[in-house]
Amino acid sequence: MTATAITVLIVIAALPGAAMALHRRLGNREWIDPASSVVSLLLASVAALCAWSGTAPTTHAVSVIGSLAATTAAVTAGGAIVRSVLIAGGVTRAPARTAPPAGGPDEPESGPLRGGRVIGYLERLAVVGTLLLGWPEGLAIILAVKSLARFPELRAPHASEQFIMGTFASVLWACGMAGVGHLLAV
Repeated sequence: MTATAITVLIVIAALPGAAMALHRRLGNREWIDPASSVVSLLLASVAALCAWSGTAPTTHAVSVIGSLAATTAAVTAGGAIVRSVLIAGGVTRAPARTAPPAGGPDEPESGPLRGGRVIGYLERLAVVGTLLLGWPEGLAIILAVKSLARFPELRAPHASEQFIMGTFASVLWACGMAGVGHLLAV
């Protein structure tokens, strides 16, 4: 069952690449991210059940491979989960800008927060890392640093809701994948 859980985690990690290929082939379809999220959540449930029911003693190599697979799944598949939560919450992608806003280049944008994808990757990597290393207190530091870094942007309309929904979805997904990684390591 441990091998099945690791295989499922690898499939979850590869799912965003398949979703991106669908985006390119079919065009920008709004249903791809939510469908990818549902599949990721179902597969994560299967991985958790397989990891939990594993009765064979785990070797160090299996623990490392399981932790790496869980970390990769958390980082890569979390983006679609977060986008789906934001879409469900009414946040849409900002239209492409061709010219600076009328008030000048320093005027804050009213669309989605910028840099969220890369910040999300780093956030999920840090969350999984701190949990798998047995230091859950690190979550408070990660969230505090992110909040302080984003504080000036959170005054924009709907920015605080987007920040809370995106962070909550990202951290919960990363915690779930860290849990699967922990089950594979014990």
